[in-house]
Amino acid sequence: MSKAVKITLGLSVAAFLGACSQPEPEPVFVEPAPVVAEPTYSKY
Repeated sequence: MSKAVKITLGLSVAAFLGACSQPEPEPVFVEPAPVVAEPTYSKY
């Protein structure tokens, strides 16, 4: 086979495998609740 045919075939196989692979699930980041300081009382 000629070099051009081999390159075309290789790129076609790579594109086919890339298209048929299952997509990875996207990570979901959940922001934690903000930390609120407790009120302090200087009663004593």
